[in-house]
Amino acid sequence: MDATLPTSHEPSSELKATMVDARLPTPLYHQLFLVLRERIRSGAFPLGAVLPGEQDLTHVFNVSRITVKRALNELASAGMVSRHRGRGTVVTYNATVPVVKGSFDNLMEALKVMGLSTEVELINVAQVAATAEIAELLGLPSGVPVQRAERIRKLEGEPFSYIVTHLPIDIASTFDPDSLGHTPMLDLLERAGFVAVSAEQWITACSAEPATAQALKIATGSPLLKIVRVMKDSKSAPIEVVQGFYRPERFQYHMNLTRQRKGGRDEWR
Repeated sequence: MDATLPTSHEPSSELKATMVDARLPTPLYHQLFLVLRERIRSGAFPLGAVLPGEQDLTHVFNVSRITVKRALNELASAGMVSRHRGRGTVVTYNATVPVVKGSFDNLMEALKVMGLSTEVELINVAQVAATAEIAELLGLPSGVPVQRAERIRKLEGEPFSYIVTHLPIDIASTFDPDSLGHTPMLDLLERAGFVAVSAEQWITACSAEPATAQALKIATGSPLLKIVRVMKDSKSAPIEVVQGFYRPERFQYHMNLTRQRKGGRDEWR
């Protein structure tokens, strides 16, 4: 074992300085899960490291063995560690994988760069009836056929986003659905004569549903960054709806704001 890693007999000083609080409404096992998850994400416990043993964690955090077991099981469910009898709890999360960065300042260019610098895995393409939400965003009647495609984007083999796109059938019919597995959507649209020149976008948070969690290799219910984007042509007609679900530790959005004086008040744009 690397001498720099904590052993079951010598928990790290970083953990010793961290406490959990039974007075908080958050269960103790989840507090411990959050502490250990943050240490793993930060690289304090790197890929392949063995976490301190259950007995040591029980002593350091002054909690029961059952609390420790549940916290470690939660880490395993979240894809952060694997548990081995006789070997201990081994970190499987690679904190050195770069964070993918998006930008509001030049959205179209950022989307193209992302499409070229990341890997994509096509999960499924199908013709479905548009839900009321999708139909409204595309400016179509509810229930009309649209193409729905599911893809996973990866960086250095690690999934960071689960992307669901919806296209009107007349646009989707202009290219081979299998091409979604190796060609960025913006390129396919442009080749077919549907050039996206603007976008409307919403960013919020959500919990991972089972299918999304499985695709991203995380636990069901894990927090995700959700982005809904409507791509529009030169006439402001919707040509695509994108729903992206991002692992927050693997993705960040960046924007520059400028302070402006308008109508007697300050605005940030």
